Amino acid sequence: MAIKAIIFDLDGTIAAFNLDYRMVRVEVRSFLIGIGVPPSVLVVNESIFEMLKKTEIYLKNSGKTEGAISKARENALAIAEKHEFEAAKNTRLLPGVLGGLKALKKMGLKLGLCTINSRKSTEYILQHFRIGDYFDGVVPRDNVKYVKPNIEHLEAAFKALKVKPREAMVVGDGGVDMRCAKELKAVAVGLPTGASSPKELIDSGADYLITSIAELPTIVESINKNLKALRKPEA
Repeated sequence: MAIKAIIFDLDGTIAAFNLDYRMVRVEVRSFLIGIGVPPSVLVVNESIFEMLKKTEIYLKNSGKTEGAISKARENALAIAEKHEFEAAKNTRLLPGVLGGLKALKKMGLKLGLCTINSRKSTEYILQHFRIGDYFDGVVPRDNVKYVKPNIEHLEAAFKALKVKPREAMVVGDGGVDMRCAKELKAVAVGLPTGASSPKELIDSGADYLITSIAELPTIVESINKNLKALRKPEA
């Protein structure tokens, strides 16, 4: 199918990656231990979302109510949001972003965001850099129960744009973005800005590697042109 939409990650793809994830993990882990989760259950180098999954299981098995579990999750994510918002206030757009977004919209493509950031920090970045109007759908972590690499997150972005995965391109700087895209049969485009190396992105399923989103219009045109040529009946 022809490419009709592009879904972007945010940190490391649209804006510079500058969040100290290790500090976030340390603080969230300390909080969870403080409410009774055994330290042995939580690994400091795993994502806060993995920690929260384990916490939910532990608290359920300990007889905690759904309200108590929900409150623990809410408080842990509030810690992350605090750090994300501070990072958002000190970030910058990556080179080629503004020109790339303008060119893609001129091509009539739908654009979306699928980010593990909170709605608050995401909206701040979109408003601060005045790029919110370029996006037809924004899916921060607040919109889903499970974030990527769970495909629920990316599926929500496809639904927001009203496109099928095969009609979309997913652009991100991490292996999780590539794996989600490939699992749902979307075109995966890796941007090696630091989160994952070019090799890691390719090993995770990247169909293309770019150095700037300004390169995307050319790739989309090439894909759609080749599809059109394949469909053209022989004389």
